[in-house]
Amino acid sequence: MAESAKWYVVHTYSGYENTVKATIEKNVETRHLEDLIHAVTIPMETVTELTDKGPKTFERKVFPGYVLVKMVMSDDSWYVINGVRGVTGFVGSGTKPTPLTDEEVAQLGVEKHEIVVGYEVGDTVTITDGPLTNFTGTVESLEIDKNKVRVIVSMFGRETPVELELDQVEPLKD
Repeated sequence: MAESAKWYVVHTYSGYENTVKATIEKNVETRHLEDLIHAVTIPMETVTELTDKGPKTFERKVFPGYVLVKMVMSDDSWYVINGVRGVTGFVGSGTKPTPLTDEEVAQLGVEKHEIVVGYEVGDTVTITDGPLTNFTGTVESLEIDKNKVRVIVSMFGRETPVELELDQVEPLKD
C-alpha cells in the first residue's frame, strides 16, 4: 500500500499551517490511520538576514498557507484532512486533489534520500559520465548534501580540478 502513497498539497488559512499539521498528526494517531497518512510537513527554509547587530538566522515558510501531506488518497484520508479546522481544501483541479510529481517532490526537497558513496577524500576514482569519461583522478573534496565531488584530473601534464555529481564517479577497480 505504501507504493500508492503520494504527496498532496493542502491549502490552509494563512498562519494556521502549524496548527493544521499538529491536528492532522493527532488525528492520524488517535484514529490509527498511519497506513493511510504517512507524513505531514511544512516546507521551511533557513534565511540569514544582515542587520546592524550582525547576521540573524531564522526559519521561514517557503509556501505560506500550504501544508504537504504524504498519503494514500481514499475517502477516509480525504475526510480526515478536509475536516481539520483551518484547511480550505486540497490543491487540484475541481474536487479531485492532484498529487505532486516525483520531480516536484525532489525540487521541494521534501524527501531526503541518503546517498552512500564508495569513496572518500584522497581515493583514486574513475569518471563514468560526461566529457571526461574513463579519466582517473583523486578526490579532493566531497559535498554529499550538494551532490558534488571535486576530483583532481591530470590533463595535458597539468593537475586540473573538476567538479562532478556524486554518481558520475566510482572507485577505481583493481
